[in-house]
Amino acid sequence: MKLLYYSPASYGGIADYAHEQANALVDLGVDVILLTTPKYQTDRGEKYKVVPLLQEMALTQPLPHKLLKPIYSSTVILNNFTQLANFIEENNFKYVVLGSYVEYLAPLWSGRLRQLVKKGVVFAAIVHDPVRDFVVGPHWWHRCSIACGYSFLSQAFVHESIKLDTVRPMPKLQTTVIPQGIYHFADANKSRQQMRVSLDLPLDAKVMLAFGHIRDNKNLDLVIRAMVNFPDLYLVVAGKEQSSAQRPVYFYQELAKKLAVAERCRWEIRFIADTEIGNFFIATDITVLTYSSIFHSASAVLNTATNYRQTCLASSGEGSLRSVIQKYDLGVWVEPDDVDAIVKGIKKILENPPNPQWERYLQENSWYLNANMVLKSFKINA
Repeated sequence: MKLLYYSPASYGGIADYAHEQANALVDLGVDVILLTTPKYQTDRGEKYKVVPLLQEMALTQPLPHKLLKPIYSSTVILNNFTQLANFIEENNFKYVVLGSYVEYLAPLWSGRLRQLVKKGVVFAAIVHDPVRDFVVGPHWWHRCSIACGYSFLSQAFVHESIKLDTVRPMPKLQTTVIPQGIYHFADANKSRQQMRVSLDLPLDAKVMLAFGHIRDNKNLDLVIRAMVNFPDLYLVVAGKEQSSAQRPVYFYQELAKKLAVAERCRWEIRFIADTEIGNFFIATDITVLTYSSIFHSASAVLNTATNYRQTCLASSGEGSLRSVIQKYDLGVWVEPDDVDAIVKGIKKILENPPNPQWERYLQENSWYLNANMVLKSFKINA
C-alpha cells in the first residue's frame, strides 16, 4: 500500500506527530511518502521518504507592512494545496492523509480535492483541534470554510470521542478515535546537576517547566501569579514566541518583576533542538500545561513529558488532555483560567504527588495502535 502524507509543518508538535505516525505506518508495511517543506527536520530515524516541495509558512524576515502577512499566508496555503493536488495526480496516489485538518481558505482549494475523490482518491485528516472556534473573516465565511475543509474527507481521526461540527451533513465522513503515542526524543546528554548549574537553579529546589511555543492560551501569566504563594518554587520557560499576535515574552518577564518572582524564573526563549529537550526535562520536576478553557485538543508537550516520566499540572476545556491526565493519573488536573486552582494544584503535587500509570499509558497509547487503526480505516474505505 502506497500512502501520501501531507504535512506543511516544518517543526513542532504537528511535525513530530507526522514523523512518529509515518514511521509506525511504515512498520506495518505501508510505503509512506511525506510531502513537506525544505525545513522539515530529517536525520532522526525516518523510515519514510521525504519530498520537500511545500512552501514554508514561517517568514525568515519580517514583512514591511502587517497587512502583507495575511496575503503571504494565503498565498502559501493556496500554493501548497495546489502542490498537493498536482503531486497526487502525477504519482497516482489513492490514499492521502492530511497531517492536520485545516479550513482556512478551503472554499478556494477544496474543489480540486473533491474532483480527485470522484477519481477514487481517499482522503483522511488528523483533527488535532476539533473545535474550530478561531474565526478568520466574516462568520458566514468561517462556517463555509469549515464545511469545505471536511467536504472531501472520508475519514477524520480524533483523539477523543466527539461529534464534529461539520456545518453541513457529511454522510460519507467517518470519525475514528485513535490514541496518540509518546514522542521519542533523545535521552538527556547532561546530568540534572549540570543543567541546574547552567540554568543557575538551586540543586534541591522544586522547578516547574513551561515547554514549547509561548502563546496566550497556555496561561503562563497565571502560573507566574501562582508562584507568589510558593517562595521556594522556580520556573523555567523554554521555547519560542509563537507569533506577533500573541503576548510577547516581555509581558511575562515584566509581570514576574512586578510580582517579585523574577529571580526565580529562567528564560530560554529560542528553538529547543531535539538533542536538548531531555536536558530541560531532567533538570525540572513539574511540567505545566495550564491551557485555557478554549483548548480542546491533545497536547504534544504532555506526550513529551511522558517520554521523560515527568508529572504534569494541567488544565483545559473538555478533551483528550483532561481525559488522559485523569485516566492514567499523569499529574494533577485543575479548572482552567483560575489562579487559585493552579495554586491548589501545585500544592497537591508538592504535598501529595500522584502515582502515574506510565506503563499502562504507554501500552494503551502507542503509535502501533494509532497506525493500525488508520490502516484499517483505509481498507474499510477501499
